[in-house]
Amino acid sequence: MTIPKMIEIRQSFPPSKQIDIPALVAEQFAKAGVLREIRPGMRIAIGVGSRGISNLYDIVKATVEVLAGAGAQPFLIPAMGSHGGATPEGQIHVLAGYGVTAESIGVPIDARMEVRKVGEAFDGRDVVCSVAALEADAIVALNRVKPHTDFHGPMGSGIQKMLAIGFGKQVGANLAHQAAVHQGYLEAFREYARIVLEKTPVMCGVAIVEDQHHQTAEIEVLPRNQIVSGEARLIACAAELLPRLPLDEIDLLIIDEMGKEISGTGMDTNVIGREIHGYSSMLHGNGNGHGAGDGSSVGRSVMIHRILVCSLTAASKGNGTGLGLADFTTKRLVNALDLKTTYMNALTSLGVQTPKIPIYFDNDREAVEKSLATLASLHPERLRVVRIANTLRLEKMLASEACAEALKGRRDMAVAARAGDMEFDPAGNLLRF
Repeated sequence: MTIPKMIEIRQSFPPSKQIDIPALVAEQFAKAGVLREIRPGMRIAIGVGSRGISNLYDIVKATVEVLAGAGAQPFLIPAMGSHGGATPEGQIHVLAGYGVTAESIGVPIDARMEVRKVGEAFDGRDVVCSVAALEADAIVALNRVKPHTDFHGPMGSGIQKMLAIGFGKQVGANLAHQAAVHQGYLEAFREYARIVLEKTPVMCGVAIVEDQHHQTAEIEVLPRNQIVSGEARLIACAAELLPRLPLDEIDLLIIDEMGKEISGTGMDTNVIGREIHGYSSMLHGNGNGHGAGDGSSVGRSVMIHRILVCSLTAASKGNGTGLGLADFTTKRLVNALDLKTTYMNALTSLGVQTPKIPIYFDNDREAVEKSLATLASLHPERLRVVRIANTLRLEKMLASEACAEALKGRRDMAVAARAGDMEFDPAGNLLRF
């Protein structure tokens, strides 16, 4: 199979802001007015999740220092639902992968998985919260705000979802996703978050927004009574900053790596245009599926006929949730899977399509050739092929000459002058670009 020649393409995004993180975090806490609520010796649980947030260590460290400076005794809680294999050790290990440890931050980590019921939602469904968080005098949820991979609306992946899912540990995450089967994601998660806000000592949220370069754009401290409205405002901002692929239609998208730190689904569905329940037989809401008018349908910004994903990031710790969104993969990615961890994540979220293993090949060259062959083109040189590092980093990519032709004249695109062969190492795997 002839592999099209590839050209380097760069998308032009505005430059990242230069942010003094400790100063900004301190300023935001002062502006929010929540420090007035702190009493000397007050124990404050800071929830930290499993996402690969840029500058996470610095933001967590700054938050701890502000709270400690106000007289509190902060500690950390892994607020990540079932991630890390749903074990205390696994969740501590996930945080350590981002440099967040008890030693580096200087405060304890309470990773207990036990939960306690705090209320009921809808038709008597339990709402639970981490016992470690409930034993604290106050709770702070620290998370990135961005469009969710499973639904759209005024709430995404952020503070409310961390309260509903992350602080619920494995049990709470599963309960919320069960409710979503009947109510839709948006409605279910908002209701669970509302009950947690009402029934637990949440003091504030530390909301982070990232730009197209995967760098910190905004940090805002949202007091308890402003979490819902503030997150709706920030999710709109984050959606504007979400990087996108520059084409409406792609024949083959090659993704070098997927991972849990990149997206909850390994590959961001907002980028690849595929729904995690794309062929699910499960009904949502009143049997109208995810697009039941509740904002829970993932928009298709691009039509991609074939997706090949080549490897799994080390930070994923073997969690390959989202692999089922691809059409093809490689033996090395399959060998990197920790099926126990992957299945725990999928069974908790009820996303049983996402961990399915696609057709896989011994190396990247074979996978590329076979993927192209399934497109049955008489003119493979005309195929639109795009290669990206991952769905977070879209500043630079490689694209076939047909893509480059389609992008000519766009001011936001820089297209290299010459095309070259797709390069592989002696083992047949793609060279990094």
